[in-house]
Amino acid sequence: MNWLQMDWVQMIIAAVTGYLMGSLSMARYIVRIFAPEKDLTKTKFKIEGSDKTFDNFDAMSATNVSVNMGTKLGFLTMVLDMLKIIIPILCIKYIFSGNPFFLITAVTGMLGHIWPLYYKFKGGRGISAVYGGLFAIDWIGVFATSIGGMLFGLIVIRDVIAAYVVGVVFIIPWLWFRTHNIYYLIYAIAVNLILFIAMIPEIKHLNKMKKYDKWNDPVVVLQATGMGRGIIKMAKILGVIKSEKTNQEKTSSQSKDNKNL
Repeated sequence: MNWLQMDWVQMIIAAVTGYLMGSLSMARYIVRIFAPEKDLTKTKFKIEGSDKTFDNFDAMSATNVSVNMGTKLGFLTMVLDMLKIIIPILCIKYIFSGNPFFLITAVTGMLGHIWPLYYKFKGGRGISAVYGGLFAIDWIGVFATSIGGMLFGLIVIRDVIAAYVVGVVFIIPWLWFRTHNIYYLIYAIAVNLILFIAMIPEIKHLNKMKKYDKWNDPVVVLQATGMGRGIIKMAKILGVIKSEKTNQEKTSSQSKDNKNL
């Protein structure tokens, strides 16, 4: 079916549904239920062993929840963030079967997650929304791109930050290989561009850290996320970080040594 012949009303429904559902802030709901007295929108991630902090730039995501309220609630938030993208995609896919409108829902769901209508356009950064959308579109691709991107980043580029984001880039060749469909390719390129724009504040901050601090500091920053912690463990196994201790481990070790003295 030619794109110009598609039903514009259905396209608008698909887009609005994705955006409104994506705008639901699962992190805020978790905080409201389990710790209503806390305000996580101004979270600063302390870099252990340093006086530096990593600002979340008013983002509100599973990472904030994980850092402030524990990994279990952080993981629950991530799952809920994925589900709010998955469910509307599957609904649109079923209702408008035969048309690729669900790809529009996936893109606008990500836009809602990052720039939510209900919260002055201050949401998460988009990784969970990306993989939530991909899970609904091609669930095998979630594992193929995330694991493939991690290994490529660690083994070929030998950069832990690259390992964190390359998986999203791999969605482009993966969906083209799987579908050879121009609409899927447009979707994959769109989510990469959106994620890059959303992460510009963090990218600038990490570049400053690389300039003024040891590269080990951004590694510690990655420990704030579940995916980041997994990448760090794999990096140590592959020798990218070798067996060097993180600042947090060093601080803990030094404290034990002082007690022994």
